[in-house]
Parts: sequence; structure tokens; C-alpha cells
Amino acid sequence: MSSTTGAEVLTQGTGYGVVLGIGFVFAIIMMGLSTLQNRYTTYKISTSEEFNTASRSVKPGLIASGIVSAWTWAATLLQSSTVTYEYGLCAGYYYAAGATIQIFVMAILAVRVKQIAPYCHTFLEIVHARYGNTAHFMFATFGLVVNLIVSSMLLLGGSAVVNAFTGMNIYAANFLIPLGVCIYVILGGLRATFLCDYSHTLILMILIFYFFFWTYTKADLIGGFEGMYSLLQQASIERPVAGNQDGSYLTLKSNYGLTFMIIQITGGFGTVMLDQARYLGYWQRAIASEAKTAVRAYLMGGIAWFAVPLTFSSIMGLAAVALANNPSFPYSGGLTAAEINAGLAAPAGVVTLLGSGGAAAMLILLFMAVTSAASSEMIATSSILTFDLYQIHFNPDASPESLIRVSHIMVAVWALVMSCVASLWIGIGVSLNWLFLFSGTLFTGAVGPVIFSVVWRQQTKEAAISGALGGVVVGIIAWLAVAKTYYGELTIATTGLMYPNLAGNLGACCSGAIISAVVTLIKPDNEFDWSATKRINPRAREMDRKQATIPDSVSGSGSDSPVEKEKQESAMVDVASAKDDITIDVPAEEYAELQKSLKVATWASLTLIFIVLFLIPIPMFLSHYVFSLNFFRGWIIICVAWLFVAAGITSILPLWESRAAIKDIFLGMVRDIFGGKARQGAIASSNTA
Repeated sequence: MSSTTGAEVLTQGTGYGVVLGIGFVFAIIMMGLSTLQNRYTTYKISTSEEFNTASRSVKPGLIASGIVSAWTWAATLLQSSTVTYEYGLCAGYYYAAGATIQIFVMAILAVRVKQIAPYCHTFLEIVHARYGNTAHFMFATFGLVVNLIVSSMLLLGGSAVVNAFTGMNIYAANFLIPLGVCIYVILGGLRATFLCDYSHTLILMILIFYFFFWTYTKADLIGGFEGMYSLLQQASIERPVAGNQDGSYLTLKSNYGLTFMIIQITGGFGTVMLDQARYLGYWQRAIASEAKTAVRAYLMGGIAWFAVPLTFSSIMGLAAVALANNPSFPYSGGLTAAEINAGLAAPAGVVTLLGSGGAAAMLILLFMAVTSAASSEMIATSSILTFDLYQIHFNPDASPESLIRVSHIMVAVWALVMSCVASLWIGIGVSLNWLFLFSGTLFTGAVGPVIFSVVWRQQTKEAAISGALGGVVVGIIAWLAVAKTYYGELTIATTGLMYPNLAGNLGACCSGAIISAVVTLIKPDNEFDWSATKRINPRAREMDRKQATIPDSVSGSGSDSPVEKEKQESAMVDVASAKDDITIDVPAEEYAELQKSLKVATWASLTLIFIVLFLIPIPMFLSHYVFSLNFFRGWIIICVAWLFVAAGITSILPLWESRAAIKDIFLGMVRDIFGGKARQGAIASSNTA
């Protein structure tokens, strides 16, 4: 299947080169980083704790960088520009606002997880400890469904753009894109995804800045801020936006834009709360972060990520609107409905402004976004399949060695599954836009019960199960009923429209929480005290406690041989197994610190949510304000200034935090190099003598 559009400005060889070449380059880099980590640091990827949780030691800057990288998937760049093309400048803001508040909420839940289950691998382990096998299996199914939809959406967007730019076979792209990612995830585990996320984010920031400065300062087709403003005004006359004030692209008064934000909020909660991955499963980051830094990490990550879709859509989404009637636009007369649904607004804008060079940059940018999120999905799904299915339901006594082996196998299996499902969507005619709008209907019913499982001691197993399943049923009924009532038929086209998906997403999300709350209030569980969740993963818990109580004179003496250390570690594991039924609370000092962090997280998150969702957009919506030239210029300048702040958080801060580790690795390499030469010299002298 090849592209036949004017956007095909690169060769198929370029497409294969980017898809295969960059993936394998990162795999090679990961091999090197893993070798350095194993040799010169205390974190060994051969352990299941390091592979799946990065030894719970990742600092806030790297967490924030990972959040930005993993939440910046194909839809962030493509869908934000697509809705901007459809509804105007407001849609980029509504996209960013609708998907940022979940990160702020996770700042609260991250601390809560540290309080009630400090050594869990996945949120599903909490569900299992509270409600047993049935509920655990059901929520694991929800988690896998979310992972499957998100993973396939990544490939849908990525393969569509690769196909449009290069003519590369779209099915080949679906299977080749995950290949290199799979290799570097297996080689490096969760810390590998954090490190590669950092490099992805750095490249992302550089290319978005490049697009911005070219579009607003160099592009003759645009003519700077004044030219863009004039072109958007002209577009409002030629192609007025239904539901917008005066049909303008320069207003936040947009009925469909606001509707989209509501869908984005509900669907976003589903993908954040139920997806163990990092883009979408901030649980993995909550578990991998240090307890004292979790709040800062999530707040910084949310603030930084907000700037990415807001700025990018204000560049390429608006450029596509402004230049749709330009002779250089690759799709004559503007984008068709099919091209809009495929997410081709941003690629069209890039090709119009920058030609083949811009297409290559966009291809790399999108590939970074897709592979970063895909790596998160692979390691997260591996965690679920390994710890929540294999270990709990099939082999409770699995050794650490077998767990790491199963984790590797599951990463490879998931790479194949996500490729097959993405190809299936293409084959039956389901687009990225359709899947993006619909997906929340299928799984947001479980959001309320999952949150209650972490914050509400009295929620019962029956409430959790009935809420999740009831939410799905209500959501699907509402989705289909509105599509039939409003449009008279049930087709892929009608079920992919805005109002049916608004009904489905809201129905599922709200009814799931309401049903769970009502069932709990009728018959609450007054006996539960979180002791079961604190017993999760006794091996890691006991190892931490033992290491914390080893006197410095012993731990720093260096008298223990590797064999002796291995015996000590084995003894620790035995103690952990023996104490599996003993509840060990979080230390009093640490718990007090967590309580303080929880208050800070709650107030900070609620304040930021109020600003993002109400203080900025609602007055401008209700006033029906249409941007003046000066206001438009100020809006764009604030967007790019915000992106500079995001670049500092995600690119500079992680380097500063890692300076000690970088120094240790550098000094270790120097010692190895020069120490090796010294030893060789000594051996040579001895032989001569």
C-alpha cells in the first residue's frame, strides 16, 4: 500500500532507513549504556527489580523528561494539529489542557502509592492484594486492553505518516517500527526507557524550536506573525468553523473544541490510570521514582508537557489552516475527511513550508515520539504479563531469574501483538482519529474503581467489579444510542463523530465511579487497613531494610568477597520469604514526609487544574473573544517561552541530577583505561626481568 498524495516527497529507502536505522542505533546505544551501568554503578539490569522498576531510584528531572517523552506520542503531534486544523487555535489549547490534568492527579496518587504499597511493581498488585484473583484478572484485562489500543494507535499514526512521506508499505512500517524498540528495551529494561526518553525529548525540543523559528521568522509563505494572522482571518471567511465565534480560527469560543476537551479529559484519565506504561501509565513512574521526589516530578512533567502540543499545534496545525489553498499545499483544495482522520494536517503543513527537508525532520520527530511511547508500552505490558499474570496466577514461586526471562519474552511478544492489531485497524478502515475519540468509551468505566482502590479504604470487591463493568456497559449503550438518534445509522463514520463519543466517554467514566461509590456506601468494608498492600513484594522490602541497617563499617570495609556478598543477599531473600505474612509499615519519618508531600501535591494539583481548565479558557469562551493581532502575537510568544521552560526541565535538569553518576562512570572508565595500561606495563617489566 503506497501513498499517492503530494506529501510523498521522500524515497521509500529513506522510510526504511529511518524506521530501521534509528531503532537499531538506539539499540546499540542502549547496549553501551547498559554495559556502563552494570560495570560502574550499583544498578544491575540482570535483576527483575531494576528491569521493571529501575530500582525505584529515578530522580525527578529524568521522571519529568520521561513523562514528556512518553506522553508525546503520535497523537500528541498529529491529533493536536488535526483538531487545530478543524476547530482553530483553541483546539491546541484544549488538547493540552484535557491531557495535562491527569498528570497533576498522578502527582497525588504517586504519593499515595508510596504510602500504601511502597514496593509494588504495578497498580494491579494493589488490586490483587485488596480484592483477590477475580478482580485482579478483570482489571488486568482492562490494563491490557488499554495498552493494546494505545500501542496500536502509536503505530497507526506513525505508519500513516511514514507512508504519506515516503510511500513505504504501511503494513511493513507497522511491523518494523517496534523492532528496534523491542531490542533496546530487552537490553536495558525500564531504566533504558528513561535514558532513551531523555534523548528523545532532547531531539523533540530541538525540532519543535526549528519548526517554530522557521515558520514565524523565515517562511515567505507565512510572512511572520502578521502574515499568519491575515491568512487565518482569510481562512475564517473561506472555510468558517461551525460552532466558533464568527467562524473564526482565532478564538477560544468553540463548541466542538470544548466538546473535544471533555472527551480528551475522560479518555485521558482512562489511559493514565489504567495503562501501566509511562506515557500512559504514570504508575510505572510513580513506582520508579524516589518517594520524596514523586510530587515534583509529576508537577514538573505536567507543566513541561503542556507546552508541547500547545506550541506544536500553534505552528503546524495553524500553518496547515493558513496554507490549505496555497498551490504548494500537497493536498489540493485542503484535506479530505479521510486525510484529516489519518492525522495528516501537521505533515501537510511541514511539506508545504519546508519540502523534503522538513518532511525528513518531521519523520524523525514522529519516529522519536512513537518509539518512546512504544518502549513504555512494552515494558509496562511486560510488567503486567510477568508480575500480574505469570507470577500471581501461574508460578507464584518464580525465581528472579525466571521473572527476568519472562519479562524479556513478553516484550518481544507484545511488539508482535501491537503490530498485528494496528494492521487489523487499517484493514477494516478504522482511523487514528476514530480510535482516539472512541477508546475512552471502552475502558474509562474502570477509572473510578481504580482510584478508589488506592484512596478509599472502604471500597469493596463487589463495588470495584460492578463499577468497572457497569461503566463499560453504560458507555457503549450511550455511544451507540446517540449515534443512532442523531445520525440515523450505525457506521464507522457516524460512530466516530463528536457527540456519540462525548456520550460514550462521559457515560462510561461517570457511571463507573457512581456505581462503585453507591455499592460501597450500601455495604462498606470497615475491616480493611492497608496491611495487605504493604506486604506486596516482600523480597524488595526486606532487601531495602537490610541494606539500610548494615553499619557503614561493614558495608564500606570492602572485606566481603563477591561470593560472600551473594550469600548475604540470598540470606536476605530467605528472610523476606519467611516474613511474607508480616506487615511492615512505612517508617514514621518517611510516612510523615509522605503526608506532607500528599498535602502539597493535592493543593498544587488542584490549583493548576483550576488555572488550566477554568481560569484561562472559560472567561475567553464566555466572552466570545476573537484574538486581535497583538493578542495573537502575545499568545504565540507565551507558547514558545513555555516551551523554553519545558526544555530546561526535561533537558538540562536531568543532566544536573545525574552529574554524580556521570562522574563515577567517567572516572571508572579512566581507571580502567590507565589502570589497564599500568598493569600491562608491570607485566611487561616482569617478563623482561
